[in-house]
Amino acid sequence: MPERPETFHQISENAFEVIERRVSPWERFYGNAALRKIVLLFVLAVAWEAYARFLHNPHLFPSFLETVRALDASIRSGAIPRAAASTIVLLLEGYTLGLLLATLLTALANTTRIGADFLETLTAMFHPLPSIALLPLAIIWFGIGEKSLIFVLIHAVLWSVALNTHAGFRGVSPTLRMVGRNYGLSTAGFITRILIPGAFPSILTGLKVGWAFAWRTLIAAELVFGTTSRSGGLGRYIDERKIVMKVPDVFAGLLTVILLGLLVENLIFKTLERRTVQRWGMEQ
Repeated sequence: MPERPETFHQISENAFEVIERRVSPWERFYGNAALRKIVLLFVLAVAWEAYARFLHNPHLFPSFLETVRALDASIRSGAIPRAAASTIVLLLEGYTLGLLLATLLTALANTTRIGADFLETLTAMFHPLPSIALLPLAIIWFGIGEKSLIFVLIHAVLWSVALNTHAGFRGVSPTLRMVGRNYGLSTAGFITRILIPGAFPSILTGLKVGWAFAWRTLIAAELVFGTTSRSGGLGRYIDERKIVMKVPDVFAGLLTVILLGLLVENLIFKTLERRTVQRWGMEQ
């Protein structure tokens, strides 16, 4: 039976009709990731404060407000800024050297089969080994100082970054590789326009994991061994306050570690993700 023209036009018009409606406050909140995280942090702070008041023992578990006051006092005195600066500078040194070595190993692994076997073997051997476990050996080799810390930081960064980068390059689809070759790209163009964008989600994951491993390794090394020759990092700050039983200051140091971790994650890695993975349409 032939369709009636008036019915066809009616369906066609309704199919493309745009319906406007106000977005509810809940929908605005649910669609704003930053606002959701702020509310979540506020809830955690309230829970912290409530539990501390319930426990009523500031020498065991200070409240959130007491911790914030201790943090403010340490910032005003300059103790925490100096400690944080010392830790961050040392962390950047070890992280950068780890990235350079990971780049060399990944380049070798992606150009020769022997290089790939070499990387996979070393990764299987050393990646499960906790970096902090190597610190006593590093002290024997390099003495008590920054070189020992940089050595364990390189170990913390190297394997996760190299492993994820190598897996990312191997995971680039054959279709993308064929497109690059069909366009006649040079070797440099093929790497920068095809391989790196295709592998970048895995590369970014490796960068995040390497940063997290290096961050906690350095704090643990400063806290347990205190081997830095500078004025002392955040781990040293926490350890010194623990010895004299300044528990709010200890929590203030831990809170600083958490806040710096959140800052790096949301300002650096999230920005990098928006300008690369999301911009290239590679995020589900």
